Amino acid sequence: MLPSRLCEIDVGPDLKICVPADSLIVPFDTIKILLATDNHIGYMERDPIRGQDSINTFREVLELAVQHDVDFILLAGDLFHENKPSRDCLYQTTALLREYTMGDKPVQVELLSDPNDGQAAGFSFPAVNYEDPNLNVGIPVFSIHGNHDDPQGTGTEGALCALDVLSVSGLLNYMGKFDLPYKKEATHTPGIDVRPVLLRKGNTKLGMYGIGNVKDARMHVELRSNRVRMFMPKDKKDWFNILLVHQNRVKHGPQEYVPEGLFDNDVDLVVWGHEHDCRIVPEKVAGRDYYITQPGSSVATSLADGEALPKHVALLQVQGKDFELTPIPLRTVRPFVIEEIVLSQVAEEEDFELSDQIAITKFLRSRVNALIEQANRYWEENNADRIAAAERDGTSPPERMLPLVRLKVDTTGVAEMSNPIRFGQEFQGRIANPRDMLVFHRAKKAAARSKVVVDAPELSIDDPDLTTSEKLEKVRVATLVKEYLAAQEMQLLGEGGMSDAIQLFVEKDDIHAIQGHVSRELKAIIQDVKKQKESLLDEEVEEILMQAKENHDKEYEAQAKAKQADKKGKGKSRQVSENEESDDSMKMDVDYEPVADDSDLPPPSKKSTARKAPAKKTAAKKAPARGRGKRTADVSNSEVEVIEVDDDEDEISQYEDEAPPKPVKRTNRAAVLRHATLVFRKTTARKATPAASSRQSQLNFAPAAGRSKRAAATKARKQMVVCTFCFELCTQD
Repeated sequence: MLPSRLCEIDVGPDLKICVPADSLIVPFDTIKILLATDNHIGYMERDPIRGQDSINTFREVLELAVQHDVDFILLAGDLFHENKPSRDCLYQTTALLREYTMGDKPVQVELLSDPNDGQAAGFSFPAVNYEDPNLNVGIPVFSIHGNHDDPQGTGTEGALCALDVLSVSGLLNYMGKFDLPYKKEATHTPGIDVRPVLLRKGNTKLGMYGIGNVKDARMHVELRSNRVRMFMPKDKKDWFNILLVHQNRVKHGPQEYVPEGLFDNDVDLVVWGHEHDCRIVPEKVAGRDYYITQPGSSVATSLADGEALPKHVALLQVQGKDFELTPIPLRTVRPFVIEEIVLSQVAEEEDFELSDQIAITKFLRSRVNALIEQANRYWEENNADRIAAAERDGTSPPERMLPLVRLKVDTTGVAEMSNPIRFGQEFQGRIANPRDMLVFHRAKKAAARSKVVVDAPELSIDDPDLTTSEKLEKVRVATLVKEYLAAQEMQLLGEGGMSDAIQLFVEKDDIHAIQGHVSRELKAIIQDVKKQKESLLDEEVEEILMQAKENHDKEYEAQAKAKQADKKGKGKSRQVSENEESDDSMKMDVDYEPVADDSDLPPPSKKSTARKAPAKKTAAKKAPARGRGKRTADVSNSEVEVIEVDDDEDEISQYEDEAPPKPVKRTNRAAVLRHATLVFRKTTARKATPAASSRQSQLNFAPAAGRSKRAAATKARKQMVVCTFCFELCTQD
């Protein structure tokens, strides 16, 4: 017979615990929610020591939900560590959800929103699992997707992820999803529509608004432009509104984060996912009426300072417009300790020389031993109740977990250090990460930035005074491209436009970026040449080509400046005062059809006069070559089609109206530079046989010496190359 102040609670199969009865006395209309985020199930699942850490902690989260008799579980993204989790990962997750969330326990929260909102297309079962009469759900689970398990792909069913599989299985309720359009006609108006899951328990009304992970830059712009439309009930002031997001909270760039104060002021609590450091105690946002709670991850996925903080989940209790949040520490999390030392300072305190490798190794070994003892003490303190219960019941105590240890050592001023991997092997069997336990780094030297000199014979990363690590830090695709193109002294294509096209190809994986840019520039040059008189001398052709290149460069710079200024102007016009009430909150019984503002439309692109000029049917003819024989073209590793253009009869725009060949997908820049080319050569009427010799082309970063720009232009015009697959113009020495 239990004392009157104790009560039994079932926490699992054949397992009951006793808790104070006073803790169970809560008003009937109180909604109890277990908050968690960033479970990262499947992280390092192949590791023999850490492989089961994420799934064990997720099991503890579900056990806590049963123990505290919550109404439902709320997850804020990154349930899985990978977009395509392994079969073992899916198997264990599915089994745990079925074990702890299915049962005959009645769900006491009433669904007021449409149960078919978010329903799987082509099927009749509802989107919310406990509304399905064929399922017996005891604890519903609601979740949004994160950046690790976000939907991928397009199709008639839209993008899919692992959460979709759990949702149609009836084990989880997936909310906050944004489908990618299957057709261009299906593209919706700009902005993000957020439809809630509305629940009620007695007199408490709860609205949950989920926004799955999107690009931080887009989210930043949508919030700044007031285009995040939250569909709220008419009496939204009587509802307790929770918003779930999974974005960067810490600023990583101008728009690579989401400001805390840009959400709708009718929200009462924001549950923030993606950030792994635990800031679970609600924080009031300055100038706003809502709070932010950041539970953090339940497993350490990096050996960073934020991951070393104690891991928690939260018990959220909501009654009316009031809420109470109680942090609950997690017991199954692997202990993690981190420390950073500066050897130059330690050498003075411990009285040893920086050149003494034996003394340094001995000191580092002592610090690691101290960190291991610290981690073991933390685990024993965190699991004291479990150890005491095992001793009381006469069962074996829980096995102590090997800790994670990270020692960061500043080696500035030290000439040589020992191998960190070999050093870590001494602690094999005592820590969980012996290979990456020790990290050496040096203080960065502040280097003055210098402008790129066009005539410099080498790239900035080839500076002999730089170390290998400093060269790697300076590597930027845009910088390398600009420096390389400037060193080539291109006679036809401008450096600015070509650099932007290559950057799109590399960073955005746009395989048509270079092809489109070269095609546009080629047509513009042809139009400029067509506008001239019919008969041109060699010197006149050179001047026309050089003038056309200069004009295109100026037009490109002017367009870039105009776009930048237009973006700044739009940004100012779209700013909305924080004191104004949001217009995004809409009534549930009114359909919202947003209309794009004229200010949001992109400005019409400016075209050069050369491109606006209509194409002439008769091409300008060129004067016959004076005593110049034909030359043959040879391109290695590709089939070459040589088209000879007669000076008296052929047109310079002979290839303008030809249909371009189908582009071939290339995996990298080197592949694009190696594909087959189509060579246009100016020849005499007499034909010659193509040469059979071939030579591999090499990149030369030094500018051509010993010839004037006019001579270079003449040679470039004679050796104009158009790539077969992307119409790329280049020059060959």
